[in-house]
Amino acid sequence: MTRIVMADDGLVFDGRTPETGPLGGAESAFVALAEALARRGHVVQAYTNCAAPLQHNGVEWRPIVAGAPDEADLYIANRGDKLLRLVPRARATAFWIHNPARYLLKFRYLSKLWERRPTLVFLSAYHAATYPAWAPGGKRVVIPHGIHDCFRSAAEPLIPPRPRAVFTSNPLRSLGWLIELWVTRIFPALPKAELHVFSGPGTYGAAGAAKTSEMMPVLAQARAMKDAGVILHDPLPRDRLAAELPQFRVFTYRGSEDETFCLAAGEAQAAGLPAVVSDIGAMSERVRDRDSGFVVTSDPEREERDFSAAILKVLTDDNLWRRLHNGALAHQRGRGWDEAAADFEKLIG
Repeated sequence: MTRIVMADDGLVFDGRTPETGPLGGAESAFVALAEALARRGHVVQAYTNCAAPLQHNGVEWRPIVAGAPDEADLYIANRGDKLLRLVPRARATAFWIHNPARYLLKFRYLSKLWERRPTLVFLSAYHAATYPAWAPGGKRVVIPHGIHDCFRSAAEPLIPPRPRAVFTSNPLRSLGWLIELWVTRIFPALPKAELHVFSGPGTYGAAGAAKTSEMMPVLAQARAMKDAGVILHDPLPRDRLAAELPQFRVFTYRGSEDETFCLAAGEAQAAGLPAVVSDIGAMSERVRDRDSGFVVTSDPEREERDFSAAILKVLTDDNLWRRLHNGALAHQRGRGWDEAAADFEKLIG
């Protein structure tokens, strides 16, 4: 039986965390992959900063401070450079990267990548292009995230939803820009429209708490715009968010150069929401322009105009909504974590 060891030395989480509260994208992906590999018959041991050992959904969760084993058939190191020294006798080693890879261009990463030469796992073509060709490592592969089944099986609305848009990402990723656009361009043109924001520091654990002071002014801006149709909610656990999303008509998110996959967009699309995004980061790989939504130019002379016009079209045109809704389902529902796990299995050789 194949033994797979996974390790993450960032936030405090284990397999139960997504069931009890919101969790960041990289951590959610880590849990989802571990459970998918276990379902496929592997022995999966996950080492994180969890508080205590736990057996959950087929995965053995262990505190990383207790130390990882020396051997495995596949070892997946999640982001951190110190993890590259663990499980030294693994048959195959993968370094799973989630943020733009420019952060690897530091001696503490480069030296370990040169020494270990793991397979470098990127999330998109845009993501892979952020790591220079000359930089060290083993082979390079692109393995997009899967989308959790609760989004892929979300109930489809029988009729187009009311004109309600939704934002479910990090408030520091252009939420202020979106609110300004909503208040000045969208709400005046469609006063019955609503923008629902599910966002806050709780998604990001200790890292979110450290950024609370940065997030609070943006969240306060959202809270203050209730009379313009902006409604602020706390972030939701995965299953509850999946149940909420079909009530909305469009997912709105400008994007970020730090967005190497965008689970928020993938989840919304899998739930059947057309998306309006800008051509920033990996957004054009997550949303198919005029098929599952609109990918608007990031040209500053046109972006705000085109972005708001696209949102208004989706909020008001039922025929357009149905076409984009069907495109979103066709584009995003086909790849779950089982498919992503199968791609990781190929790394064992």
